[in-house]
Amino acid sequence: MSEIEPGPEENRTSEPVAAQVAESEQPGTPDRDRETRQWAMFIHFSILAGWVVPLAGLIVPIILWQVKKDELPGIVPHAHVVINWMVTSLVYALICFVLTFILIGILGFIALAIATIIFAVVGGLKANEGEVWEYPGTFIKIFK
Repeated sequence: MSEIEPGPEENRTSEPVAAQVAESEQPGTPDRDRETRQWAMFIHFSILAGWVVPLAGLIVPIILWQVKKDELPGIVPHAHVVINWMVTSLVYALICFVLTFILIGILGFIALAIATIIFAVVGGLKANEGEVWEYPGTFIKIFK
């Protein structure tokens, strides 16, 4: 009898706490929805990391998606929107690069940069409201 076993009163008090923890982890609870919206917003905003660290705008959204997709399945549509835009914007950048030889591509790069910033901010704000917003001009849709 060296071990102390919990009495019946202690078992009864620990069950509601465990039930509360399990309940807060269920999809559809306010805490879970808020966390999903917050991570979805981070995925949209992570495109802007490319302005600070080269290629981070391509890598960070994919990492966030892969790390959180099983825990928060609600972020998956947001990640798909962001990845579709990244692929489409790479195609736009290629076209702009070719057009730089006739000097129009420079304006294309500027427009692409402005569009990416605006789309990331609007997409992030809409994600925080719980809405999935498709970026305009996305013509390559790897994920639907």
